[in-house]
Amino acid sequence: MTKAPKAAALLAWLLAGLASPAFAAAAESAPAVVELESPLWAAPPLQGLLRQPASAQPAPAVVLLHACNGNWRGLDERWGKRIASWGYVTLTVDSFGPRGIRTACGSVAVDMGTDAYRALAWLARQPSVDPARVAVVGFSLGASLALTAVERGAIERASARKFRAAAAFYPPCLAFKDNMTVPVLVLVGERDDWTLANECRNMVEGRDDYGISRHRGDGVPMRLIVYPDAWHAFDAPQLQTPVNYLGHRLQFNQAAADQASEALREFLSETIGERAGAP
Repeated sequence: MTKAPKAAALLAWLLAGLASPAFAAAAESAPAVVELESPLWAAPPLQGLLRQPASAQPAPAVVLLHACNGNWRGLDERWGKRIASWGYVTLTVDSFGPRGIRTACGSVAVDMGTDAYRALAWLARQPSVDPARVAVVGFSLGASLALTAVERGAIERASARKFRAAAAFYPPCLAFKDNMTVPVLVLVGERDDWTLANECRNMVEGRDDYGISRHRGDGVPMRLIVYPDAWHAFDAPQLQTPVNYLGHRLQFNQAAADQASEALREFLSETIGERAGAP
């Protein structure tokens, strides 16, 4: 692969985020850009893309958190549209734009620890949302934030509102040592050389680098799905041609993307959707 096609593929991943036909299921309405807070409350205020299904009743909702490339519009097109077509309100958060950040894939440090709960607080005020049924779904860096939001700790305890579930696509699992407070679904590729599947296995099984386990039964169980032939960003259709980014391989995998979509749909149905609370 020559440098020019590689650069074009990488640019497509960072900026375009266009959906493939596999992700073409659409909600009825186009997304609306919303400001989550008044500048008097928070500096800078967050913004996001909101999608609402056609429903007369308050609906469950999903907060979507983007990866380190900051492509929130691409994430909304790829996943917000699809999840809204399942009957959920979706809010795809832009954590970078209001902060003047283009990317955090290198050594940029960004304090986004409370962004998920800022989005949850905004959703809870919307009449179209059932505030007792909100999940958070994140991707790579956003997956880390999603897990942080529901791990037992200071950030989770500080919020009056709580998430009911969390899903993490290819998260960096090494840092999570405490118990989860809600059901968690983790999806990662076996061949991922950026966020390692074995580290996620250790997290889910309660082991750390020293072989010490958390007390089993203290937290809510996590479910891990590992896709055997998949790399990092396996759900991003603009990566049909693999790229090397910061020394890591990024590549779309149709089978893994389809299976992950079904797994997420089932998980949301069981935790916040039509099957939530069913015996």
